Amino acid sequence: MKRVILAGAALLAVAGCTTQSGGITGISLFTPTPESAEDALDYYYDTIPDSAFPKAPEGKPLPASDAVLTKILVGSCLDEEKGPSAALMSLPAEEADLFLMVGDNVYGDRDGRAYIANQPDLDELKESFADLAAREDFQKVRQSTPMMVAWDDHDYGANDAGNEFPFRRLAERIHEIFWGLEGEDVGQWPGTYYARSFGPEGQRTQVIMLDTRFFRSGLTPTDDWGVKGKERYLPAPEGSMQDMLGAAQWTWLETQLQQPADIRLIASSIQIMPTVHGWEAWSTMPAERQRLFDLINKTDATGVVFLSGDRHTAFIYEEDGVLPYQANELTSSSLNVSFATESEEMDARQVGAGFAPENYGSVEIDWEAKALTLKIKDNTGATVRENAVSFTDIGVE
Repeated sequence: MKRVILAGAALLAVAGCTTQSGGITGISLFTPTPESAEDALDYYYDTIPDSAFPKAPEGKPLPASDAVLTKILVGSCLDEEKGPSAALMSLPAEEADLFLMVGDNVYGDRDGRAYIANQPDLDELKESFADLAAREDFQKVRQSTPMMVAWDDHDYGANDAGNEFPFRRLAERIHEIFWGLEGEDVGQWPGTYYARSFGPEGQRTQVIMLDTRFFRSGLTPTDDWGVKGKERYLPAPEGSMQDMLGAAQWTWLETQLQQPADIRLIASSIQIMPTVHGWEAWSTMPAERQRLFDLINKTDATGVVFLSGDRHTAFIYEEDGVLPYQANELTSSSLNVSFATESEEMDARQVGAGFAPENYGSVEIDWEAKALTLKIKDNTGATVRENAVSFTDIGVE
């Protein structure tokens, strides 16, 4: 609540075109009257040059559109303030086609262990990205492996935040400039979602990076804080007008699912399939979760595999009945923010025990055998969990 009050005060100051000493400057007296406080912030943000924002080291370009992908790595939850990450240092040796960072790629809403009340300039978030760019382990990954990215709350700018975050438009600009996306299609619309496809017909992999932050409405708070299964949030009551992706992104996703592809990797920063816990997940919005499944059914999109992060533990899931074929999800978390050595969590959809130490994930596609394997690897690169999935299991002939 304190953060919201501080943010509201800051927005009112901007809306009033604050120019007093210590206030925000750079808004012209001739600027049109903003229709909202967020618009007023935009007028100010427009005065900030791109050169004021950190940028990632130059990365290896994405594979060519006709390149056949056989190994896609997945990771999340990297604290840029910690020392070298063994998991990151293991990635170059994988010689993978692609590395997906699916959220919490920095912890830009806190300094050390202390959460901060972000101010309009999001200085802590910018500093966090600058620190990430300076890391030698990250630089080596950039040099070795093409990357695609999604964001989650900590690299969005506020813990568990959604569309109520008042500085989301600046956070988006920081994200897109850092990752070199400002000149791409994703840089032309609100939110950070985008998709790319690789490989010829019969060996085509589509990668869809969702944005579960910019448009997401508020969650239903728990009625019993910390209790297992109700840790922070409850499933929204039936009839709630909550939204996970926003109208424009839902329409875009429908279009993407109609594109030709054999394997479709849908990356969501938060988990899609499990329902056993009370942390952030699609299960907090049951109607939206079902809407996603229904959309896949409606578009006849085969070959879908879900990828996620966020949980500080890695999991593998499979379930029959929610899609026309077997649903599968690989959760990879975290790269260097592990809180435990073992996980007791067990969802009915879960394949084996969760893996709580530092980890990353791998999707390995064998086009000749018509199968893929979802793997969880420890920070040395050793496989600790895996699940083999035939193409026929996911509706691919």
